Amino acid sequence: MITKSTRRDFLKTTALALGMPTIIPASALGKDGAVAPSNRIVVGGIGIGPRGREDLNAFLKQPDVQFVAIADVQADRRETVRRMANKQYGNEDCTKTRDMYEVLGRADIDAVLIATGDHWHALGIILAAKAGKDIYCEKPCSMTVRESQELADAVNRYGRVFQAGTQRRNVDNFRFAAELARSGRLGKIHTVHASILRLEESHAWLPAEPEPDIDVVDWDRWLGPAPWRPYNKRYVQGRWRGYYDFHGGAALPEWGAHTVDICQWAASADDTTPVEYEADGETIHARYASGVKLVMRLAGFRGEGNWVVPGTCPVRFEGDEGWIEAADSGKIAVSSPTLLTSSPPKEMAGTDPTQHIRNFLDCVKSRAKPAANADVTRRGHIVSHAAAIGWRLGRKVRFDPVTETFVNDAEANRMCSRARRAPWHA
Repeated sequence: MITKSTRRDFLKTTALALGMPTIIPASALGKDGAVAPSNRIVVGGIGIGPRGREDLNAFLKQPDVQFVAIADVQADRRETVRRMANKQYGNEDCTKTRDMYEVLGRADIDAVLIATGDHWHALGIILAAKAGKDIYCEKPCSMTVRESQELADAVNRYGRVFQAGTQRRNVDNFRFAAELARSGRLGKIHTVHASILRLEESHAWLPAEPEPDIDVVDWDRWLGPAPWRPYNKRYVQGRWRGYYDFHGGAALPEWGAHTVDICQWAASADDTTPVEYEADGETIHARYASGVKLVMRLAGFRGEGNWVVPGTCPVRFEGDEGWIEAADSGKIAVSSPTLLTSSPPKEMAGTDPTQHIRNFLDCVKSRAKPAANADVTRRGHIVSHAAAIGWRLGRKVRFDPVTETFVNDAEANRMCSRARRAPWHA
């Protein structure tokens, strides 16, 4: 007769056979508030710098996460992250490498945190999806329209859980504003406003400097799919922003990945994009097929010079019967106090990724789609890239949301993709 044994019976039997003590630590069985190893999400990191460490802190605070490995092309960053993890767990178990393929190849790793420079994001996502990992990736997640399509296609093809680091989808005041707009209490939404950075890009090179030893900075891997250029330490210190090869879309996706994303949500347009874009100086005007207008701008509402709500990344949603605005200060402003509920949103920094990361981890377990899933990211990022192409061309461009191509515009369509430098490809 075959009898069923519990996991605890198995552990006891194995321990006796090996001459080990039969007392099992409570933490190993998930007691006393601890999470049993079998229920933990094992996470590795790829390219974790300053913003990535903010994300990592949020991961490390989750009781059901075990962070076990860091891959980074910079030795000092590898060691910083390794120490962070080992300090959290009180051991020396976190490993470090400059080769991300070592992390992706580990069978024990369930998910990866990708926080490299922008030019590595899409390719990193695709490679991680192929390796069977769930993915949390900092924004913007793509450099082009085509990369936005490729990353979503890969995530869906391989059945992975993906969350873009557009954490404002899970920050209370932004959620409140978007949900109010979608509820109909503002009337019919006619205009949504997204703040952006100054539109600019450079094709220049910084002066060449001697390359460090490959174990200190692996310059070839840092460049990855981007065109080759000589080493300069300012690139790897974060000064790559503003350079076309590393910072896609005239810097528009840098902020637009957040603010355009929230506008898409508020306009009930997560499944589409605007159909036309036209730049007017530092402002880009777009229009959806529904007639809703999307305004991407630096300046304040009605020429005031400032947004109503203080803080970075402000958004504003306007309907026939009122408006609402939110920003990173955690505050909101409304056209009428009657729009506020008895329980207004709590104030939290728009840069705080904690709730967003918790949403990701819960979805890793349930296999549901997170708030900033691959399909949402695909279309939201395409909006920023298409708008930047219109700005770059200096004329109105029309876009088909179904085919995700510009309409009768070969010049604009050629700008939807870039070649990847060999051998860095998916």
